[in-house]
Amino acid sequence: MMIGLDSAVIAVDGGGTRCRLALADASRVLRVEVGPANVTSDFHGAIRAIRDGLDQLAARSEVELAALSGLPAYLGLAGVTGADMARRVCEALPFERVTVEDDRPSALRGAVGAADGAIAHCGTGAFLAVQDGGRARLAGSWGSVLGDEASAFWVGRAALAHTLRALDGLAPQGAMTAELLDRLGSGAEIVAMATQAGPAEIAAFATTVTRHAASGDGAARDILRRGAACIAADLRAMGWRQGMPLCLTGGLGPAYADCLPDDMRAAVTPPLGQPIDGAIALAQAFAKERAA
Repeated sequence: MMIGLDSAVIAVDGGGTRCRLALADASRVLRVEVGPANVTSDFHGAIRAIRDGLDQLAARSEVELAALSGLPAYLGLAGVTGADMARRVCEALPFERVTVEDDRPSALRGAVGAADGAIAHCGTGAFLAVQDGGRARLAGSWGSVLGDEASAFWVGRAALAHTLRALDGLAPQGAMTAELLDRLGSGAEIVAMATQAGPAEIAAFATTVTRHAASGDGAARDILRRGAACIAADLRAMGWRQGMPLCLTGGLGPAYADCLPDDMRAAVTPPLGQPIDGAIALAQAFAKERAA
């Protein structure tokens, strides 16, 4: 694909499950997808993934890597917890003109554009964002140890914890617990697995929860209801108001739609685009600022 380098930018959307990169000019976009890029949970793995994506962009666009590295670049990455981490990322990559933020601004921009709206992004991790009058308020994305309520990790962990309580006779057993026990074995085996597993591995159990919730399993539905309650309470505290569009994004986000309060459920709207689309828009804005 021929890309006009005079107007081109590099955009990166890195998450705990996958990383997307784009090379975009005024009229064309070339995209590639690589592995996870959470710079807190695995800094070196994230940097390798981004470098792999840059190599793929260079090969597919037939543009030298050195030329790509000179383009304005915007990186929205999971795990960027502040200026120190952003600086560390900048130093580990070959970009000459780059801005690095966490992955929330690009997800918000991709979902609602420049208009008022909100997102509840629930992937491996989770965060909330409300844009009102051109101002964005962001919350969450603090990671699986201290936060990420309603994330796929949170849901998977809750399912495993419920299964252990069911084994102790303290919670009802049902189809979800039966499947998890059949797959994982005894309580001791569940604990051993969870102790060694990373966030993405625990998050993978969320699909088991959503599938059984759709079939009426009480425990699975209760987990989703608790996640939806977290989303609703926090969005209201952040300034969401009735009628403001709400996008449920990430692999798990749409599963909460039926569990939200009536006013929020009525406001659920498909996102305008993906986080990588938001990263492209922010890369283009960054390029204009640098050119001014």
